[in-house]
Amino acid sequence: MPKRTFRFLAIFVLLCSVSSLIAQQKVTLSGYIKDADDGEALIGATVFVRETKSGSASNVYGFYSVTLPPGKYIIEFTYVGYQPIVKQVELIKNQRLNLEMAGESQQLEEVVISGERVDANVTSTEMSTNKLDIQTIRKLPAFLGEVDVLKSIQLLPGVSTVGEGAAGFNVRGGGVGQNLILLDEAPVYNSSHLFGFFSVFNPDAVKDTKLYKGAIPAQHGGRIASLLDVRTKEGNSKRFEANGGIGTVFSRLALEAPIVKDKSSFILAGRRSYIDILARPFLQDLGDVGLNFYDLTMKTNYDFDKNNRLYLSGYFGRDVFEFDENQGFNWGSKTASLRWNHVFNARLFSNFTAVYSKYDYQLEFGEDARDKFTWDSDVTNYMFKPEFTYFVNNYNEVSFGGSFIYYTFEPANAVGVSAGERIDFSLDKKYNLESAVYLSNKHELSDRFSAEYGLRYSMFRYLGPGVAYEYGDAEPGERKPMTGVKNYDRWETIQTYSNLEPRFSFKYQFNASSSIKGSYNRMSQYIHLVSNTTASNPLDVWVPSSNNLKPQIGDQFALGYFRNFGEGNDYEASVEVYTRLAKHQVDYIDGADILINEYLEGDLLSGDGRAYGLELYLKKNVGNLNGWVSYTLGRTELQVEGINDGKWYPTRYDQTHNLKVAAFYDLNERISLSGNFTFVTGTPTTFPTSRYVVQDILIPYISDEGRNNIRLESYHRLDLSLRLEGKKMKKGKERKNEDYWVFSFYNVYGRKNPFSIYFSQDEDRVMSGEAINTEATRVAIVGTIIPSISYNFKF
Repeated sequence: MPKRTFRFLAIFVLLCSVSSLIAQQKVTLSGYIKDADDGEALIGATVFVRETKSGSASNVYGFYSVTLPPGKYIIEFTYVGYQPIVKQVELIKNQRLNLEMAGESQQLEEVVISGERVDANVTSTEMSTNKLDIQTIRKLPAFLGEVDVLKSIQLLPGVSTVGEGAAGFNVRGGGVGQNLILLDEAPVYNSSHLFGFFSVFNPDAVKDTKLYKGAIPAQHGGRIASLLDVRTKEGNSKRFEANGGIGTVFSRLALEAPIVKDKSSFILAGRRSYIDILARPFLQDLGDVGLNFYDLTMKTNYDFDKNNRLYLSGYFGRDVFEFDENQGFNWGSKTASLRWNHVFNARLFSNFTAVYSKYDYQLEFGEDARDKFTWDSDVTNYMFKPEFTYFVNNYNEVSFGGSFIYYTFEPANAVGVSAGERIDFSLDKKYNLESAVYLSNKHELSDRFSAEYGLRYSMFRYLGPGVAYEYGDAEPGERKPMTGVKNYDRWETIQTYSNLEPRFSFKYQFNASSSIKGSYNRMSQYIHLVSNTTASNPLDVWVPSSNNLKPQIGDQFALGYFRNFGEGNDYEASVEVYTRLAKHQVDYIDGADILINEYLEGDLLSGDGRAYGLELYLKKNVGNLNGWVSYTLGRTELQVEGINDGKWYPTRYDQTHNLKVAAFYDLNERISLSGNFTFVTGTPTTFPTSRYVVQDILIPYISDEGRNNIRLESYHRLDLSLRLEGKKMKKGKERKNEDYWVFSFYNVYGRKNPFSIYFSQDEDRVMSGEAINTEATRVAIVGTIIPSISYNFKF
C-alpha cells in the first residue's frame, strides 16, 4: 500500500480522535428500529431532532445514532408506510432507545402521531439511486404472474435489457458483467433463472432492494457500472408465519418463525418450477426432455446481547435443461454469508462479514459413455469484509474498513470421449487476490449544503500456480501471435495492479421541496465477462485481469435536479444527466474462439468506452391512482482499434430512447389494477454488407470491419394485471389469514418484438449464373399474449 494512503488514514484517525475529545461534552442516543409486527430491522428510517433540525437514518441493520448536548428534545422517527413516532427524551448521559414502528393499519401505545413526511429524495445526499420495496414489486404485472426483482428494476430510468430471454440487465450503458449484484453481501455472478425470464431472488425472502447507478459508496467496488444491493428478511421474531403461492410456472413457500422470541428467528424460502412436468405429455416423442429450476433461500440470526448480533444466510439455486439422460446443461449459484454486528459504543458500529460464493455450469452431450463430451466451469470467491461506522456527531458520519477476496477461476474442466478414447481439453485454473481499504464521510456542512466524500484503494494480484503467455503485436483486428511462456509456482505473483478510486457527491437544497445534486466516482473492475453472443447467457466466460488483460476503469459524472410537489410529498420529480468514460473495455476479433481456448487473450481486443444520457422521472405517491413514468435518452459506444476502422461504434445494448410507465389503481378494498408499458429503441446488431458465392453456396461477409451496423425494430409491450384480495371477514369475524389472486396478461397486444434476425439461403438449387435467393428471419422470444393466474397466501 502506498505511503500516501497510510498518511491519509493516520491523519483521519487523528481528526477522529480530536473530534471525539471535543464531543465529550455531548451525549448520544442510539438504538435499533424494527417493525412491530415481525421484528424486521427497518433500513433507512429517519431520526429527526426538532430543536436542532438535524438527525440521522438507520443503517442496513436498523441501527441509528444521534449526538447532542445534554438536555430535553423532541425526536421524530419516520418511515414510509409506517406510523410516525414522536418521543420526548431527556438526555443526561448516553442512552439506548430501541423502537418498534407499526404499519399504517396499526397503532402503538404511548406514541404521538405526526402527519409530516420526510422528503428523502430531496434532502438526502444520495443521487442516481433507486429503491423498490417488496410491496411495490408485488403490485407490478409480471411474466406468467410471478413478481420479480430484476424485471421490476428494469422499469426505472437508466436500466434496460436487450430483450426477452436475455439474462441480467444494463445500467447507463454498462454491460451485464459490469454490475455488482450482492445478496446479503455475497456476489452473484448469474442473477437469472430460465434464460432471464425470472431472477434468483425469491420475493418472499426479499426485504430491501437498492440500485446504485452512480454515486456508489466507497465501501463498494469491483464493478464499473452499478451496484444492486439485495437484503433478505431476517424472519419473524414474534410468531410463526407462512407465505407462498401457486402459479402457472412454479410454486413457492416461505416459512419464518422465532427460535427464541424477540431474540432469534429464521426464514426458509423455496421455489420449484414444473414446466417440465406440464410439458411432458406434449414432448413424449422427444424423450426425457427436462427444463426446470429451483432455489432455496435461508437466514437465521441471534441477539447475544444489546451489542452483539449474528446473522447466517445462504442461497442455493439451479437451472436444469436436459435433452435426454446423456445430453443437456445446467447452471447455478451457491452463497453463504456470516455477519457479526458489534456495537463498540453508542457512536461506533461495526460489521464483520465472511462470504462464500460460487457460480458454475455444466454441459454434456453425446450418444453414450463411449462417445460423449463433458465440460464444467466455475468461479469461486472467499471474502472477508470488516466495516465500521463512526457517528462523530449529527453532521458527520464516517465509514471505514476493507475487503479481501480470494478468487479461483476454472475456465474449463472438459473431457471428450470418442470411440472409447478419452481426450482431455481442460484448461488450468486461475488464482487471484483482490484487496481494498476505504474511508468516507457524510458531512452536513450547513442547513442547505451537504456532501459525501471518500477514497478507496484497491489492489489485485494474479497468482500462481499457472502459465503466463506473452503475445506480440499484430495488425489491428488480427489474432496476436504468442511469443513466450513462463511458469509460476503457487502463490507467486504473476501480475499486480492497484488503483485509487475517489468518490464525491453533494447536495444543495434550495428550499424544503427542491435541491440540486452532483456526483463523481471512479471504479476499478478486475474481472471480465467475455461473450460474443447476442445476449448474456449462462455459458459466458469470466476471466480475471492478467499480464495481458488490464483492469477496467470507469469514471462517472452526474448532475441532477430534484423536486417534490403537493402537500405531503404527493409527487416526486427528478432530472439527471450523466457521462461515463471507461478504459480497457474488452471486445474480440472477428472469428474469435471464446470457449475452451487456452490462448483466449490473443483473441481479445481492448479499447475505450463512453456513455452519456438524460434521465427523467416522475412519480405519484398518493391516491387511488399512483405510479411513475421514467424516460432515458442515452448513448453508449466503444472505440477499439481493429473494429469499425477504429471509429466509435454502438454497443449491443445501446438504446437511444427508453420509456417506461407503471401505474396502479385501487378500484375498492379488494380489487386493484396495475399496468406497465415499455417502449425502447431497437438495439444494434451486425449485418453483412456484401457476399460472394463459392460452388453455389452464398457466403456473407462484412467488407468494412463494421460492428453493430444495423438497428433492430423498436421494442414495445403492454402488460396488465388484476389483483383480487381475499375476504377480510369470515362468518362475521376478521380472518387471521390473508390470501389473494393475481390475473396477469403479458404482452397484451401480442407484439412480436425482434430479438435477433438471421439470414439463410434458399434450399432450392439454381442454374449456374442465376441469382441465389436469400431470406431474413426475425426471431421473437415472446410473440403472443401470455395470460396467467396465481394464488398467494399468508398465515
